[in-house]
Amino acid sequence: MRFSVRPMRAEDVDAAMAIAGALAHAPHWPRSAYETVTAADGLQPRVALVAEVAEGIAGIAVASVVAGTAELESIAVARSAQRHGLASALMATLIERVKAAGAGEMTLEVRASNRGAAAFYDRMGFLKVGIRPRYYRDPEEDAVILRLDLERAT
Repeated sequence: MRFSVRPMRAEDVDAAMAIAGALAHAPHWPRSAYETVTAADGLQPRVALVAEVAEGIAGIAVASVVAGTAELESIAVARSAQRHGLASALMATLIERVKAAGAGEMTLEVRASNRGAAAFYDRMGFLKVGIRPRYYRDPEEDAVILRLDLERAT
């Protein structure tokens, strides 16, 4: 599958919402959250990317960067485009961009039961650093906190 990774734009919001909305483990943000991510107001530095295929947007990734730490807020790939390297390409580009924005580490939370995501993050070099008990709702579940040292990330 041929694709490219580029910055998310305002016109990508509908596609981003559709991708996340169709995936149980993806954050289901309101439109206003995606509009904030694509706005260039500089209130909270963010890196927002999309993976684009011939048919349109097939993946998204968003991270915030504050005080030298990037937090992965969302990464999601449409079911029809999974297992084609889009998530890895999004993450690799995201890592490059947050490093350029001054981040020395990236953190994230993942549902304890989301074994597929945990395996992906493990392949990307993230290490478990903690647990947030009962962090998630519907269903209630612990979050596993992961960290990536960006100085060592390739």
